Amino acid sequence: MREGIHPNYREVCFVDLSNGFKFVTRSCANTRETVKMDDGRELPLFKLDTSSESHPFYTGTQKSVDNMGGRVEKFRNRYGKVAR
Repeated sequence: MREGIHPNYREVCFVDLSNGFKFVTRSCANTRETVKMDDGRELPLFKLDTSSESHPFYTGTQKSVDNMGGRVEKFRNRYGKVAR
């Protein structure tokens, strides 16, 4: 393989800023900060706004449009007959 053309693929710690959830995976993400893990390793740190631990779709707190006060039914009743 040629030298100098491959990205720096290594273990990186990703942390969700909304709840502090951490997970380690391999990535090429560029980072400036590092974090000391519980097992003594020092890994590059990548900060996330949302992860599967805080996203409403994965946590089950997402609201369905169909359940929001009958808005969809009101729309269908008002404009459903016009489109046909």
